[in-house]
Amino acid sequence: MKAVGLDIGSLSTKAVVMGNDGILSSAVVLSSDSAESSAKAALDQALAVIDRDGEIYAVSTGAGGKSVSFSRQQKAITTCLARGVHFLLPEARTVIDMGAETITVVRINERGRVADYGNQDKCAAGTGMFLQQMAKLLRLSMEEMAGISAKAKARAGITGTCAVFAESEVISHIHRDPPTPVEDIVAGIYSSMVYRIMAQLQRVGLKNEVAATGGVALNSGLVAILTQEVGHNVIVPPKPELVGALGAALIARENILQGAG
Repeated sequence: MKAVGLDIGSLSTKAVVMGNDGILSSAVVLSSDSAESSAKAALDQALAVIDRDGEIYAVSTGAGGKSVSFSRQQKAITTCLARGVHFLLPEARTVIDMGAETITVVRINERGRVADYGNQDKCAAGTGMFLQQMAKLLRLSMEEMAGISAKAKARAGITGTCAVFAESEVISHIHRDPPTPVEDIVAGIYSSMVYRIMAQLQRVGLKNEVAATGGVALNSGLVAILTQEVGHNVIVPPKPELVGALGAALIARENILQGAG
């Protein structure tokens, strides 16, 4: 029996398939309006590259985790993030998950269990969707933003606590005379996101080592500024967007080993 973890997010759906010897395959697809369809699409893509024979035991998580009919169990994303990070980085004690619409900070213990957590999901500011919106406004790709931020000589002041206000500030920087250098604007955007992350860290408590997960963790410019502010090395595991699904797959595999079927 194959263990399957499914993380159904607002922007993307992730699947991880595990066997007795570790990860067999994984997939990431764009989420549709239906969590069920998204989960099936991700699972089909992950199973396409391995032997499809045999039963599966699926555990789901994420925003749409409770809407997957073929899932045997639903788990909180914080639980799955903790388990996934502990599997990849056993020394990590703090997880910063940067998703499309939420920022979640999880403090974990030496067994990979949740000790405390906090999240920000009230406003798009500071999330992956906000970052995409800013890239579009600046007419840059996400990769270009990450590259030019390293050239910044200062961080433009972007203090709006709402995405709309933050966008207005960016437009103001663009149209100043002389305009604020674009690299300073990008560094300011990253800094505003890190400010929100630091607020969560202060509430939950920061313990070393620190792991960054979620698709936004692939942005090297943001991670560089986050590392400066945290004061510790921030480790980005391979394929950070898959960590929640990996944690769900690990739980599924444990259930199988305990006789579930």
